[in-house]
This record gives sequence, C-alpha cells and structure tokens, in this order.
Amino acid sequence: MDYRRAVVADAPAMAELFAANHYDALTERQRAEQGFVQGALDTDALRSMAEDGSLLVAYDDGHLAGLLGLASPADIPSPPPPVRALLAAQDTPSWQGRPFRTVPFLLYGPVVVAPAYRGRGVARALFTTALQVGAAQAELLLAFIELSNQASCASTCTPSA
Repeated sequence: MDYRRAVVADAPAMAELFAANHYDALTERQRAEQGFVQGALDTDALRSMAEDGSLLVAYDDGHLAGLLGLASPADIPSPPPPVRALLAAQDTPSWQGRPFRTVPFLLYGPVVVAPAYRGRGVARALFTTALQVGAAQAELLLAFIELSNQASCASTCTPSA
C-alpha cells in the first residue's frame, strides 16, 4: 500500500469514491453500518485540494483504497457551517488550557475508504500519515463528525483528555 499526498491526477478517482460514499448515495442501513461523507467535493474541488496539498491518499496496485482531507482552516475558501462557527468563536473552545486561536490546528477529514479495503487498516494508516504530515504544521488535528454518523465516530473519535 502506498500512502502519499494526493496529486491532481487523483481527482477523478477521489471524486468517484467520495460520491459513492456520500450520504445521499447510501441507504439508511448502509449509512448506519459503514458511515458516510457529506459536502460537495466533486472532481474540481478535489483537484483544487490536491493542488494545495490538503489530501492524502492510499493506493494499492493502482487502485484508490482511501482518501483523507487534512487542511488548515485558512486554506478553505468556503468553510462549511461548523468550521465557520469554530473560527468565529476561537477564543471560547480551548485545548490544553489554551484558546484555539493560539493553537495551530488542522482540520481532519473527510476520510473515505473503498469497500474492498475496509477493515484492513487503511483508515488507521491514513491517520498515522496525517499525524506525520501534520506534525510540522499543527499541534492538533480536529475532526467534525455528525452525531448521526455513529459508524464513522466509532472508528475515529477518541475522548478528549
């Protein structure tokens, strides 16, 4: 398995994987069992994210096994509402006793793993890669996961200390 930053040429495969795992493309049962992604990340958006280095990918013998977004909030031209709310209130939430405004952080997600690769450590390895890549830029990786997305939360969320 090859874990690396995405490049522009990865955009069509990433868009296909993202679309196949989007909330609207899945049944209620599929969403409950495997989780889902939200947002409007089409080929153009993913190409742009690849250009600015905010996507990691996992490839297995030429097949896209997974992707992970890892971006500075400043690099997101139109942040989704939860990110906008966080940015507007950076003095209120804190991490290790410091307001977010003073803590360099990256936004972690979305994370999508192709069905054939689930349960094989791809998400964990992408997370490890994100920690390695992000260490030079940030002290904290911050994920936004919908409460209704229990499958994704179960595999990603850890209680804060």
